Amino acid sequence: MTSPKPPRSPRRSDGRSRSASRLAVVQALYQMEMSGQDSESALREFIEHRMGQELEGEKYAEADHKYFSDILRGVVARQDEIDRALARATGKTWSFDRIDTTMRAILRAGSYELIANLTVPVRVIVHEYLSVASAFYAEKSDDIVFLSGILFQIARQQRPDELGTLSPAGT
Repeated sequence: MTSPKPPRSPRRSDGRSRSASRLAVVQALYQMEMSGQDSESALREFIEHRMGQELEGEKYAEADHKYFSDILRGVVARQDEIDRALARATGKTWSFDRIDTTMRAILRAGSYELIANLTVPVRVIVHEYLSVASAFYAEKSDDIVFLSGILFQIARQQRPDELGTLSPAGT
């Protein structure tokens, strides 16, 4: 007689839907900053009319709606804390206000996950947001290098024990 199998834990979202969620968060944050739209309106718009839909001949990937909502709401709720961490990470040489809107959205979303989403390893978060950035910036551009450096600064501030020997070159 065989012993019963232990109950399976609930299935996590696949990586693709979380990746799509991260990209959608960046797009929503950008849209909110450019138009003054509030987060709940942006959230509804993206879930109801963008994720998994075809718009202007382009198919948007299906995303994990809960993950998208959690990140978007988290960035908005903790934006002051996130912006202070980013200001420390960019240092005196870079005014956070000088960073373009797209990069600011990527930095805010990535920083939020590094600060608040402790179940996802630093390496995964940084890699995911570098992938998101590649949709907007040339690969191996100064923008990508800048993003990597800032996200690792945030990781060093927020998760020093996990970071260990991991560095921008080690991603």
